[in-house]
Amino acid sequence: MAHFTVIGLGRFGVAASLELMYLGHSVTGVDKDSRIAEKYVDDLTQTIICDATDEHALRELDLEASDAVVVAIGEDMESSLLCILALKNLGVSDIWVKASTKAHHTIVSKLGVSRIIHPEEEMGIRVAQALNYPMVEDYLSIGHGLYIVEIQVADTLHECPVSQILMDSEKDTVHLVMVKREQQVFTHVSPDFTFMAQDTLLLCGTRDALKSLAPKLG
Repeated sequence: MAHFTVIGLGRFGVAASLELMYLGHSVTGVDKDSRIAEKYVDDLTQTIICDATDEHALRELDLEASDAVVVAIGEDMESSLLCILALKNLGVSDIWVKASTKAHHTIVSKLGVSRIIHPEEEMGIRVAQALNYPMVEDYLSIGHGLYIVEIQVADTLHECPVSQILMDSEKDTVHLVMVKREQQVFTHVSPDFTFMAQDTLLLCGTRDALKSLAPKLG
């Protein structure tokens, strides 16, 4: 179990905090508004009322002990930047930041944080992908132009062998990482392995390669 601190209990900060709690971690939620902090006192490990732009106030929170600190002050760019600078001065090494604008991102990228998050943009991309490829349940960018997609096998592909979907010419560009069938997981799948309707597939490849494969999966 890890411990995380989330600064800014708006919709994004609260959603991240509650999901971390659900995953079994402990979370300290920080907000300068006492009403907001008190609202989540029973949901998080602890909530603290604190002005996150005040380095002296942050020093009292022992943030260096957190596995990571999430700065979820997305709308107030000045407060977000002051908070990041304070965290850097306090020696916090793993800082994740919500950025709401391109200018915010540009400035934050110069501060050496671990990751910059664009919730609205990332969710917009997910929605577009879901609309474009309804068979794709979820997808993840893993860098260098590669993606992992989760696909549920359609009824039309019931008892279809792997070789019929992934032709020899495609095996070098799209890789079948895993097949999940109810409680069973298959990680080493032969070309004659047959899919069952409602199997869940994890495929890895470039966007273009996965796009060219999509018509076979719909």
